[in-house]
Amino acid sequence: MRILLANDDGIDAPGLAQLEHAAAALSADIWTVAPAGKRTAASSSLTIARPLTLERRGDRRFGCSGTPADCVLAAMTWLFKDRVKPDLVISGINDGRNVAEDIAYSGTLGIAREATFWGVSAIGISRVKQPEHRAGDTEFVADMIKRLWHVREELQADGQWLSINLPSKLPAPIHQARIGRNKIGVSCKVLQETGDTVEILFPRGRQDTSIEGDENSLLAAGCATINRLQWAGEAPLPKSILDALS
Repeated sequence: MRILLANDDGIDAPGLAQLEHAAAALSADIWTVAPAGKRTAASSSLTIARPLTLERRGDRRFGCSGTPADCVLAAMTWLFKDRVKPDLVISGINDGRNVAEDIAYSGTLGIAREATFWGVSAIGISRVKQPEHRAGDTEFVADMIKRLWHVREELQADGQWLSINLPSKLPAPIHQARIGRNKIGVSCKVLQETGDTVEILFPRGRQDTSIEGDENSLLAAGCATINRLQWAGEAPLPKSILDALS
């Protein structure tokens, strides 16, 4: 099994190192392409018509000057151009949960979505901030990936990928969660105003909202969460909208 790893925290991030160790327990054919630095909230943006730099950082490890999704694109179009493409793309382990609206903003999940564009199974893994690291954490992650790989026929559904959030302590039971609401970027701070120019800053932080059964409530209860996300398909329009346009 060939596995491609990436993240949005940068190639030197501890979470990526842990993921590399976990993946090594499943296969000897591990490749890593990750941003050269932290690229949080880059979503699935790509760098088009501008040069990118890839720097070899070890055996089958590359740092990329672009976005998290660029790492997948670079791997598929350059690194694996004349090689067999990966069987699985795993992103993470992100430094912080990816829940609610983070699904749209997250570079970790942008990696997974980009992988599905290439017809490759993908899993995005995130963990709450400042977790309680313990012996056996890496083995838990490796076993989780192995179990999911055994049901890969379902994992490979067109345009779908998995998002997993891990709590502070592992091992943990894994439950499907409701997708809640926990908006980031709800305010701005005016740094300075000069004539017609205004400089503003969006502070870090979330609303910290939670409802029963959503990702935040399950993580607070010590559970891991799993969701199947998708980009393919469309929602049917209500008849009222079609009537309004007829």
